[in-house]
Amino acid sequence: MPKYAMVIDQRRCVGCMACVVACKTENGVAPEHFRTRVVETVEGDFPKLRMELRSELCNHCDHPPCVNNCPTGASYKKDDGTVQINRTKCVGCKACLAACPYDARYMDPDKGYADKCTFCEHRLKEGKEPACVGTCIGKSRIFGDLSDPKSAVSKLLRENDASVRIKEAGTLPRVYYIRKLGKAE
Repeated sequence: MPKYAMVIDQRRCVGCMACVVACKTENGVAPEHFRTRVVETVEGDFPKLRMELRSELCNHCDHPPCVNNCPTGASYKKDDGTVQINRTKCVGCKACLAACPYDARYMDPDKGYADKCTFCEHRLKEGKEPACVGTCIGKSRIFGDLSDPKSAVSKLLRENDASVRIKEAGTLPRVYYIRKLGKAE
């Protein structure tokens, strides 16, 4: 069984938002919501500033608080490592939204259930990569199987100093970020 993960190489992101558009189109996401977003941050004091473009999405955590806090079992973790939502079980209570430290979920305004990135589960079933990965012109999003040491994600994580968002939350996210060149010495 694969253990899916995504590596986002921030050195390659150009901020084009193609990932956001592809996701919205592929999954029918309402204009005011997102399953993925690109956040721009600026750190430092002028003239020594550093800008960062960070793609954010559901982290498909190994210890997902959204699953543990869902009273109906609508939020669940699959054997492949992805966190999914059974829309027919979701009662719209928003417990999963409150539990997610990554602000990666939203309520579908028309259908009344929680929604989020699924790593394009429907595409994975067809042997395709997530829409955001396939459309990334900078090739900053890399998707694959962590249990395969030869996969691109495994190789990138071995060769680079990668981090996760909000590590202290203890969720063990499966979305990794590369910010600088090579391994830290």
